[in-house]
Amino acid sequence: MSFFSTHKTLGILGGGQLGKMLLYTTRKWDIKTHVLDPSDDAPCKLACDYFEVGDFKDFQTVYDFGKKVDVLTFEIEHVNLDALKQLEKEGINVYPSASTLETIQNKSTQKDFYVGHKIPTAKHQNFENIDQLKNAIEKKALSFPFVWKSALLGYDGNGVSVVKNHEKLAQLPKVACLAEELVPFTHELAVIICRNPSGEVIAYPTVEMEFHPEANQVEYVLCPSRLDKTITEKAKNIALQVSESFEHVGLLAVELFLTPKGDILVNEVAPRPHNSGHVTIETSYTDQFEQHIRAILDLPLGNAENKVSGVMVNLVGAEKHNGAVYYQHMNTILEMSGVTPHIYGKKETRPFRKMGHVTIINKDLETARKIAEDVKKTIQVISK
Repeated sequence: MSFFSTHKTLGILGGGQLGKMLLYTTRKWDIKTHVLDPSDDAPCKLACDYFEVGDFKDFQTVYDFGKKVDVLTFEIEHVNLDALKQLEKEGINVYPSASTLETIQNKSTQKDFYVGHKIPTAKHQNFENIDQLKNAIEKKALSFPFVWKSALLGYDGNGVSVVKNHEKLAQLPKVACLAEELVPFTHELAVIICRNPSGEVIAYPTVEMEFHPEANQVEYVLCPSRLDKTITEKAKNIALQVSESFEHVGLLAVELFLTPKGDILVNEVAPRPHNSGHVTIETSYTDQFEQHIRAILDLPLGNAENKVSGVMVNLVGAEKHNGAVYYQHMNTILEMSGVTPHIYGKKETRPFRKMGHVTIINKDLETARKIAEDVKKTIQVISK
């Protein structure tokens, strides 16, 4: 089924920055696209062929939208599963599949999946509500500290909390959740795997992630990781094991912990383009967004190797700033060598909202990392 300069249509649920970057490839290849998003100001609106305002959590909205396209994908996990299942029954290709998304969408189910497939991960307990969790603590079946996660709707650090005492416990919402063993780790890593329906699989180089301590968001991504090759290969092999277990189509970003003993544990996955892969736009022969399009259209997968080393810096809204966005000192960072900013097109900023990213490329990764720190200190995402 050819999508190049035809009436065949690719549908995307979600019109945010990930969808916008997917559209770089569809515009390059003249692939017709439809996008659904709740916001009339979504970043995708200007770059797709057809844009529809609607709730991607609503069955009828997603079903009606999906009937207009030939292949349907998503840039956010929180979409209506029942609609995806019905569309699949009626012959619409949905990638990744509804069954893959169903396992991943619920973090309790996702963790159980790892245990069932003998994939290394932190120990956990599932709870239907917060009262069950509190009861487990009273009965000493669970003890402080632990990592609390909402089973549903967690995203970008939301729905995750380290619980060290009863005071923190009292602040948790009354939702289905899980409690994970608090893993001591030295590094957070990520590996992006891509698979097409024909069974071709590629892996991107292992990257290193540095997180903002308050927002629990990725602050820097270093590509490739500076760790020893035996560690990065081990991480890649575990990610491939995860991918094989899910039998997904499209991208699967696998986030991992490296412990002081050298163990590698799977934290969680995302079945879509991922923040840890933004750096590939500048560093790789085939970036993650083009790779996802190749996969879901069952095209040959591209070369995932690096052309050059790079570091990505997330641009997030500054604290105490809400309103119309202004990128302060943009000219200054544009004077720096190897610096490429990507602005997502969101008109309103708020504290820690992802507004863009900057990639710094250099033959020497440590030099790129130093420039990245200068970029982080220089540019400010503020309100006018």
